Amino acid sequence: MIGFVICNDVTAQSKKDLYKATYSSNFKIGNAAYASMVQDIWKDWDDNLLDRHDYFADTLTMYFADGNMMKGKAANLEAAKKYRGGMSKVTSTLHAWIPLYSNDKKEDAVCVWGEEENTLADGKVERKSIHEVWWFNKDGKISMMRQWTAVPPAPMPAQ
Repeated sequence: MIGFVICNDVTAQSKKDLYKATYSSNFKIGNAAYASMVQDIWKDWDDNLLDRHDYFADTLTMYFADGNMMKGKAANLEAAKKYRGGMSKVTSTLHAWIPLYSNDKKEDAVCVWGEEENTLADGKVERKSIHEVWWFNKDGKISMMRQWTAVPPAPMPAQ
């Protein structure tokens, strides 16, 4: 179970911080439209329709869970189409998402948690848990994404 305590303005500073945030620890709830855009992108991935929406900035940078990084909208779309083309089916489940606004950085981001089940061209099925953070530029375009993945626990057998 994932739990959140959300206030209108959240500063995650305690009386005794053990760490200093390298990005920010001063957030409020962000633009809900950006969360809808990220959901659209996840659905576009499932449907293998990666050109359905034009949400990416030309300067897009993506950091993937395998340690790879790619810059540029065109390069990212080309690589995504090639990678997704190796799958016959993708089914995503979203557990939670939250649009955030960094008060000190003056930037919007969306955090999303979910799972993906990929059926490869050879019929092999792979599952992964995913956490992503999507950043938006001043024009409302996605400028960066960072991704983390894990192997999810096996599903419970039906009773």
